[in-house]
Amino acid sequence: MAKNILIAFDESENSKRAVDFVGANFSSDSSVTLFHVLLDTESICSMQGPELVPYFKSQQTAFCSLEDKKKEVVVKAMGNAKDTLVQCGFDPQRVTTKSVNRNKGIARDILAEIKSGNYELVVMGKKGLSGIKDFIMGSIPQKVVQNASGVSVLLVE
Repeated sequence: MAKNILIAFDESENSKRAVDFVGANFSSDSSVTLFHVLLDTESICSMQGPELVPYFKSQQTAFCSLEDKKKEVVVKAMGNAKDTLVQCGFDPQRVTTKSVNRNKGIARDILAEIKSGNYELVVMGKKGLSGIKDFIMGSIPQKVVQNASGVSVLLVE
């Protein structure tokens, strides 16, 4: 049984099902990391200069407010996911949350976390992006499954 589990997490129902699956099917003495990749919007929100399009400048505050709200939603969802695991018997000290700013792309950032950690299992929701985008670019779970090495990947329906 896996002792160190990474759950690739966003606020989607698919991620919540992955958390529920781990809570119901894995030993509560396992360590679990809830991992989320944030969009890096700080650079956009801090942009200033005369070369910016006036429309962008007029909408910049609204955009950044929405992004701040999105981060709040993710933090709350991760807290709820941690609570779910604790209610399933997991030790709160062994359930951690980790968010990183998007660096190379969501799938590649998840793969980088896998390499840097000592994970035995990665759990994620099966569905990723929209249908057309999945077909053209491939889904995040598909990219993780194809490129993860030295770790098992479990996709939850």
